[in-house]
Amino acid sequence: MKHIKRNSLIILLVTLLVLFLALKDDFNAIIATFGRMDYRFILLAILLYGIYIFLKAVVNYIWVHDKKVLSLKEAFVHNIITQFFNGITPFSTGGQPMEVYMLKEHGIRTTRATNIIMQNFIVYQLALVIFGIFAVSYNAATGVLQNNVLLKNLIVLGFFINTIVAVFLFFIAISKKFTNFVMRVIVNLCTKLHFIKDKKATMQKWEERLEDFHQYTKELKKKKKLFVIGVALHLLSLACFYSIPLFLTYSLHDYTSLTLINSMVASAYVLIIGAFVPIPGATGGIEYGFMQMFANFLPSSELSAIMITWRFITYYLGMIVGGIMFNIHQGGKK
Repeated sequence: MKHIKRNSLIILLVTLLVLFLALKDDFNAIIATFGRMDYRFILLAILLYGIYIFLKAVVNYIWVHDKKVLSLKEAFVHNIITQFFNGITPFSTGGQPMEVYMLKEHGIRTTRATNIIMQNFIVYQLALVIFGIFAVSYNAATGVLQNNVLLKNLIVLGFFINTIVAVFLFFIAISKKFTNFVMRVIVNLCTKLHFIKDKKATMQKWEERLEDFHQYTKELKKKKKLFVIGVALHLLSLACFYSIPLFLTYSLHDYTSLTLINSMVASAYVLIIGAFVPIPGATGGIEYGFMQMFANFLPSSELSAIMITWRFITYYLGMIVGGIMFNIHQGGKK
């Protein structure tokens, strides 16, 4: 929380730089392109983003599995607020802790809330990997995207990292021995760095929490359908998110330059590239990746206008609404 002002300033400065770079070469043509946009398609793109958020909320809702504890509406509000905390933290690391905090406010124990969010994150990573396999395979077969060596290497590396993260979290969720090993390594390292003063007390506390955590995991193992449903919903949510550039292209009455599959493949690559940018919201890297990937299909003036609109819908709009909802959600709390 104490870094919100600093991170917001970083986002603002980098955003201004990105806008300058995007507009400087053909300002008049890009502004004219905004004027030609059919705003019905822009509203449809916003709706797709809303469905993306909603479907992610549905996964949390079915994982909690108790309507009296968490309603679908509350899960949706939580996910909107998460967009704000993901947007203002590097590598989107602020969203999950905030989700745990909000679930705890509903009377869910911290260990169970952590388990729910981790299981959700695992199936989300799995959905990303599945889409990544599809994108890499499709591009290898068709060659629709340009052969930029740097971007190609980043995409391969990003795909590899996403896979490793998914496997690592999966082992943490199902293997008590592996989790204990990781916990001991972290505690020993933090003790050596003097972050932890009482090693024995810390170990005992975390062992108790991990016991609760794996108890909840055992319960979820019996509900294999939840994993399948979770992955399917995340795949559908990503499909909505990856389709947004297509409808923004349609807003310019261009129905031939971009196909649904090409939009999904290019968007999947853009998100992989953004994963390497340590600035909140991956600002700068995401825009660069978008311009590079979609330059294969769209002229420069249209591409800049679509990129700016896409970035507003998929990042800034979510942060703005999420920030407002967070303040409403907190009421009079500091």
